[in-house]
Amino acid sequence: MEEESAGALGALGDGILWVLTEFAMAFYNLGYAITHPASWLDWVIWDNTKEDKASLMKTVYYGASSELFFVFTAFFIVLFAIGVWKSNILWCAVRVLEGLANTVGRFAAWAGLAMVLQQVIIVFMQRIFTRPDIVFGFGVPLDFDISWYAEELKLYNAMVVALCLTYTFVQGGHVRVDLIYSAVSFRTKKVIDMVGAIIFMVPMAVLIWMYNWFFMWRSLVVPPVSPSDPLQRLELKARAVRWNVETIGFSPNGFTGYFLFKVLMVVMVGMIFLHAWAFFYRSFLEWREGEESENKYLDKDVLEAGEEPYDHAEF
Repeated sequence: MEEESAGALGALGDGILWVLTEFAMAFYNLGYAITHPASWLDWVIWDNTKEDKASLMKTVYYGASSELFFVFTAFFIVLFAIGVWKSNILWCAVRVLEGLANTVGRFAAWAGLAMVLQQVIIVFMQRIFTRPDIVFGFGVPLDFDISWYAEELKLYNAMVVALCLTYTFVQGGHVRVDLIYSAVSFRTKKVIDMVGAIIFMVPMAVLIWMYNWFFMWRSLVVPPVSPSDPLQRLELKARAVRWNVETIGFSPNGFTGYFLFKVLMVVMVGMIFLHAWAFFYRSFLEWREGEESENKYLDKDVLEAGEEPYDHAEF
């Protein structure tokens, strides 16, 4: 029994030491990545050289590694520590991160209009002009079967969902299941928000990112990569790596860009991670400054008179 207790304490100590070491190394890793961009970005200008392939595999590995997680976490913790001292700096970070969510969301929301217009064109081309295809553009036109455009409508829908998710959160549009939230004081609400951001949002985003990252790259390159591949194994795969972008559709003439859905999933989770910290910062600042600071600097959409949505239809 004593040996088991000693072993458990030893494992706990090793875990704490590993976390502290990773945090300490995060600053070195960040500095090295900034000062040696060619080691992991050389593949951007693809010449199919050994250096390109090696840097691509490093990007694949470090993109979902513990090193990257601790770099981001250390950055946001240091930013929070500075913000505790200078709240204006933390408010600036909140405005930048929320501004990113709002800008991306407001732009992506136009995909809903594009989806409607394209559906109208498809109906006209099929039912009125009885055409099997649609041609867009000049010079080198975009010429695909109508079924391709019909399946592409899913991409517009995915853009609205993935890119407007954090925007909707900033605007307060998500449904909240309230068990005790409305009955507690303002400062208690902010504590609940801080705990929710750190305990639920950040770990969920990290976990999904780890699998989505490799899921995306498996649709872009061969040989296939895996979350369990160490860096040494990926460096061995670099010798044979080549681009193999997935263009297989669900139907013979259907949409061929399904890898874009996987890219959107990665972007969505990355924005959730960033906004989790923004939400934590805002909750902390509102907790410290009191109720008068609620929604401070919040860029929230305001409906003009006559633009209010109907709650129900009246006949």
